[in-house]
Amino acid sequence: MDILWFIPDHGDTRYLGTSISRRNVSPEYMAQMAQAVDSLGFYGALLPTGAGCEDAWIVASSLIQLTKRMKFLIAVRPGSLSVTLAARMAVTFDRMSYGRLLLNIITGGDPVELAGDGTFLSHDERYEVTDEFLEVWKRLFTGNSVDFKGKHIHIEGGKLLLPPVQRPYPLLYFGGSSPAAQEVAAKHIDLYLSLAEPPNMIKEKFDSVREKAAKHGRTIRLGVRVHIFVRETAEEAWQAANNLLRYADERVIAASQQHLQRFDSVGQARMRALHNGSKESLEVSPNLWAGIGLINKGIGTALVGDPDAIAERLQEYVDLGADSFILSSYPHLEEAYRVAELVFPKIPAWREKNAARNTIFNENILPRTWQ
Repeated sequence: MDILWFIPDHGDTRYLGTSISRRNVSPEYMAQMAQAVDSLGFYGALLPTGAGCEDAWIVASSLIQLTKRMKFLIAVRPGSLSVTLAARMAVTFDRMSYGRLLLNIITGGDPVELAGDGTFLSHDERYEVTDEFLEVWKRLFTGNSVDFKGKHIHIEGGKLLLPPVQRPYPLLYFGGSSPAAQEVAAKHIDLYLSLAEPPNMIKEKFDSVREKAAKHGRTIRLGVRVHIFVRETAEEAWQAANNLLRYADERVIAASQQHLQRFDSVGQARMRALHNGSKESLEVSPNLWAGIGLINKGIGTALVGDPDAIAERLQEYVDLGADSFILSSYPHLEEAYRVAELVFPKIPAWREKNAARNTIFNENILPRTWQ
C-alpha cells in the first residue's frame, strides 16, 4: 500500500470559502510540508497544477535537496506542454532526485482556464491529445529517435539523450470518469485514480477500467484520492469537518457551485451530484462526507471518523482493488501529523512497507546510457 499526501502549492487554510486563516504559499511553508511528508512515512506527495497554483515542477525541484525518501507526484497537462519538453523535464527531475519522480497526467476540466493557456479543445479532444502524448512519451523512453504524426501531435526526430533512473519511465498516475478517460487509462496508465465516492460507485468504475485494460492485454493498479478528518473520537472528527465550513454561508456556496457549473469534467459532475449544492445529508455513505465539494473543485469528499473507522473505510477500497491513496486535509501541515500518528498504526500493510523502506537509503548511481 502506498499512502501519499498533498502539498498545497495554491495555498492552505483552516476554513473554506473565506480569507480568514488563509496561508499563502511561501518557500518556508512548502519546505515544512515536504519535510513532514518525508519524515512521517508517506510514500510521497501530489503537487497540483493550474492557474491558481505555483508551478509544480519548480516547487518540487526546490524541495529535492530538503528531502531524502519521498516521491514527488507532479501534475502534468499534455495539452499545455510539448511531449518532448515534458519528457526532458521528467528525466532531469528523476535523475536529480535519484528516482523520486511520479507523474499525474491530467487533461483539465475548466474550459475557461484552459482557454487562458491556449487550449480550445472539447472534452474528448483533450483525451485524444493525452492519448497521442502518452504514445509518444513511451516511445521516447526507449531511448530511440521518434517520428510521430497524429491528429494533434507531430514530431520528427524526437529523442532523449539521457535515461531516467526509473525504468522504463517514472510511474504514470491518471484519473478520469468518462469513457474517453477510462480508455486512455486502459491503454497507457500504470495507476488509475478515482476521486473518493461511495464504494459501490467506485467498484463500478474500477471494474470498467480493469476490463478495458484487459482488452489491451494490460493490468492496471488502482488508487483513491480523498481528504481525511481523523480524531481520537468520532465526535471530534465530525466537529473538525463541519468547522471547515464555518464561514461558508449559502451565498458563498451558491457562488462556488455556479463557478463549478462551467466545468466539463465528468468526475467533477459526479462530485456535485453527491451533495446537490446543499448542506443537508452530506454523509453520502458511512464516514464519507461530501461537504468539501460545496466549495472546492476537484476532490470534494472526505473520510471522517476515529482511527478505527478510517482504517475500515480505507480497507473497503483496498478490498475493491485499491493499493494507493492520495490523502489530504486542512490545514495540510498539522493534519499530516494527525494522519500519520492516528491512522498509520492501524494499517498493517503500510507498517510492513514502511519498515522495509526505512532499512536503507540508497542513492542510485546515475545511469549514463540506455543500455
